[in-house]
Amino acid sequence: MDFQENFLHTIWKYQYFDKKNLQTTTGQNLEINKIGFHNFHEGPDFLEAQIQLGTMQYHGNIEIHRKSSDWISHGHSDDENYNAVMLHVVFEHDRPILRSDGTEIPTLELKGRIFLEVIRNYERLSESKDEILCGSRLQETPEIIRYSMLEKSLVERLELKSDQILYIMGNTKNDWEETAYRWLFRCFGFKTNAETMFNLAKSIPYKILKKQGDKAQVIEAILFGQAGLLPVNGHDAYSHFLVSEYGFYQKKYGLKPALSFQDWKFMGVRPGNFPYRRIAQLAKILAANSSLFSVVLDCSKEIAQFRKMFDVNVDVYWQHHIKPGIISKNKLASNLSKNTFDLLIINFISPLWYSYGKFMNEVHWKEKGFELLQDLNSENNFISRKFEKIGWHVHNAFDSQGMLGLYHNYCREKRCMDCKIGQNLLKPPKVGLLV
Repeated sequence: MDFQENFLHTIWKYQYFDKKNLQTTTGQNLEINKIGFHNFHEGPDFLEAQIQLGTMQYHGNIEIHRKSSDWISHGHSDDENYNAVMLHVVFEHDRPILRSDGTEIPTLELKGRIFLEVIRNYERLSESKDEILCGSRLQETPEIIRYSMLEKSLVERLELKSDQILYIMGNTKNDWEETAYRWLFRCFGFKTNAETMFNLAKSIPYKILKKQGDKAQVIEAILFGQAGLLPVNGHDAYSHFLVSEYGFYQKKYGLKPALSFQDWKFMGVRPGNFPYRRIAQLAKILAANSSLFSVVLDCSKEIAQFRKMFDVNVDVYWQHHIKPGIISKNKLASNLSKNTFDLLIINFISPLWYSYGKFMNEVHWKEKGFELLQDLNSENNFISRKFEKIGWHVHNAFDSQGMLGLYHNYCREKRCMDCKIGQNLLKPPKVGLLV
């Protein structure tokens, strides 16, 4: 049988094996009183377990391997963290394992004890030809388990974004306004230019742009200059204006362009989403909102306030130009599309609330981040469509964001044994044969 070690973790966690007359490989009677807590960090696989060997009670850790010899190949013999392991659980026992003091670690061999139906369920899952391995059997899983896994994936996704935001916080000396500013730029780069937009924000402090007040065109000129996107030879009056304004503020603040045209991605990007246009939109947002993070916190009452924050119209110039001096074949929209607006709430607002709650240890802000996603329409992307296809309907942004995390971190990586849905599909009948 071919399987990953995390299969055995699931077997132990849910006790999917015959526990009658358990004995160690040396013949000691064994009783399992407490399986322990699954450890997802460094160290033994299960912590704070309780077992009885013969007449003695033991409290400690449990390590799990496919073969006993994996203990050595994984380097545990030289790691003091594993000296406290009281039981070694393996599928196949191929050699005794000793602690650093020379005593043998009691070993439980599962070969011949795992329920046959569990093995068959695992093979059905792992050998599936579906892109989402559990797709054809998803409806066998209770809805509450699916929702629980969706929520877990969403929390992990928000935790990851929160780590990124709090890392920015550390680099800005706990300045929430500067952090929100840099995070907004990253979000405005969307998937294609996220990192480049973030670097643009880092190159020009928010406090300098705030000094320009509601002068959107001045902010725009400064940003274009820092972005390396100013026209080399101005083709029209506005192009000349941008170059002239940046030159003035460059000297005033001692600015140095941080990026060049080559840093930006245009391939596969529609003209309406070109960096020029996104920067012009950002300039308008910054000019209309004097204090970004304060506005983010004030917008906690209703979604309509978010729309006001992002309800900006680019100048007529950008409705007819794809970049300075280059006229667009078609007129471009003056404001943000509804899809862009929703994506900004999902990727900018919700993670900021969650991070703020984590930083301030105020749970209600984290909960607001979840509630906000439940009030938004779901995203329509290739991943949400995959789940719709297998019968898992997407109702709101909470669902679609959870599915993004589920697909990228579990389905695509085939981590079914780390997923509650996969674990449930392994579940045997009450009585099963053994293998």
